Amino acid sequence: MECHVNRWGTIVIVRIDVEAAHSGRFDYRVSLESEDLYADQELDSVVECLVAAVEGMAPEVVGAEVAYGGIVSGTYPLQVIGMNVEQIAEHALNTTAAIEEASGRA
Repeated sequence: MECHVNRWGTIVIVRIDVEAAHSGRFDYRVSLESEDLYADQELDSVVECLVAAVEGMAPEVVGAEVAYGGIVSGTYPLQVIGMNVEQIAEHALNTTAAIEEASGRA
């Protein structure tokens, strides 16, 4: 696993991409530096995707950038995602909806 380095040493921040599936369910993938690490499909909600993604993380991962529909809504420490998963999922959905509305894609 490739790591990002900052002044405090080596840290790993991955990206969680959640997408709406054609079936009305949701898919997610976790990547690092554009390299897919793992994924799952046909989950019931964005919350379920975030929980599954975080549960599969390696111990050296300290944070994740969350994106829904290709639009990043934020970067969070893993413990914040775990404690606020419903709010983070709602924020991701709302951010994407607002961007799509502003761009005329809604």
